[in-house]
Amino acid sequence: MTDASPVGGAPRLHIPIHLRWGDLDAFNHVNNTSMLKLLEEARVRAFWKPPVGEPAAPTAIVPTGEGTLTLVARQEIEYLHPVPYQRAPLDVQMWFGKLGGSSIEVCYEVYSPEGAPQTLYARSSAVIVLADAGSGRPVRMTPEMRQAWEPFVGEPLTFGRRR
Repeated sequence: MTDASPVGGAPRLHIPIHLRWGDLDAFNHVNNTSMLKLLEEARVRAFWKPPVGEPAAPTAIVPTGEGTLTLVARQEIEYLHPVPYQRAPLDVQMWFGKLGGSSIEVCYEVYSPEGAPQTLYARSSAVIVLADAGSGRPVRMTPEMRQAWEPFVGEPLTFGRRR
């Protein structure tokens, strides 16, 4: 799930995400709201600790059911090419643009499946805030989280199509 290819000096996480037929819209490509769900799935796999015995990214250390939430504070997507339906999983590449005290800037690039020459379909960034499930208030990143996530900190995305 990781690759040593640098992004601003940092390796990327490679999270394979399968499309569902229902992700398509009337134009026969992935709908923009479905793209948000695909990025959410990649983020969950990158952050949340799986059950014992399941493979996981080295960044998947947030324990489930122990009171920590990961809330989306902001998200931006730049669509570069329509995503057609395909059976092989998309290659969602992730890294962190910034680690704050209780927030993380997550950067994504969504590519066609690994193997053949890849098409970059979309780029996205999201600011995620760690919060206490009971109070909803931000909580500081633990030393364990910082240690797991720091190797994946690289240059944040710069969007090219802003007007």
